[in-house]
Amino acid sequence: MRILNRSTPALIALLAALLTACTTADVTSPAQTRATLAPSGKLRVGVYSGSPSSIVQGTSSADAKGVGFDLGKALAARLGVPFEPVIFPSNAGVLSAVESGQVDVTFTNATAERAQHMDFSQTYMDVEKSFLVPGGSSIAALSDMSRPGMRIGVSTGSSTAAELTPLYPSAIMIPIPTLARAREMLANGQLDAFATNKAILFEMSDGLPGSHVLAGRWGMEHFGAAIPKGRQQAMPYLRHFIDDARSDGLVTQAITRAGLRGTVPATTAISNPG
Repeated sequence: MRILNRSTPALIALLAALLTACTTADVTSPAQTRATLAPSGKLRVGVYSGSPSSIVQGTSSADAKGVGFDLGKALAARLGVPFEPVIFPSNAGVLSAVESGQVDVTFTNATAERAQHMDFSQTYMDVEKSFLVPGGSSIAALSDMSRPGMRIGVSTGSSTAAELTPLYPSAIMIPIPTLARAREMLANGQLDAFATNKAILFEMSDGLPGSHVLAGRWGMEHFGAAIPKGRQQAMPYLRHFIDDARSDGLVTQAITRAGLRGTVPATTAISNPG
């Protein structure tokens, strides 16, 4: 038996209005998501050469691999838009392109400073940070880096120098524009060590005979997906994609395919840190 009174139509109207408001706020249509994440009609994914966390190029485009590359390709397929990797010589170029909206997404270390210029999903991968030292070096442990005047190479535009300075105040930080140049400087004796995440360091070490990555770590990188500011409407979709990529094995597969080393299980959910 239904009991109706004069207030019933008004109550029904109110509930309908609330339901519509909740639906509008919480649900973005596939077309809206595509328009927000890939406004050009294709997903422009920013990656940089030489890092298995981003992209390692092969003899052809079909041979390319890297966690950022694979995740970007999978995200484009899920969105139903063409995948367009935009390759830069350094991560600094990628970050600048995200900030200016020249690329639509990248997969990189989420820091509080970077979150001021782009929006991050939660973490999908954590990577230890250490040093690469050349063959014949007397540096055998992280504690040896406390010697006065250590020349430490860091990637131009990275947060590494700011993080290392309090830990090794007597060291000399030397910004280097590309990983290839850093490897050359190590080989030529122009650096005592190069600092970044172990994924990159092990990749560099493979091409630098006699070099080795120091055991232990001086820090961690927490990788998340980053999109330009102003596209926050697509963040729930992006976060759902990252959750699925972790749970269905996509991240693990990408790590294995890229031969990435130095990872530990991602335990920190970072979203616009700081």
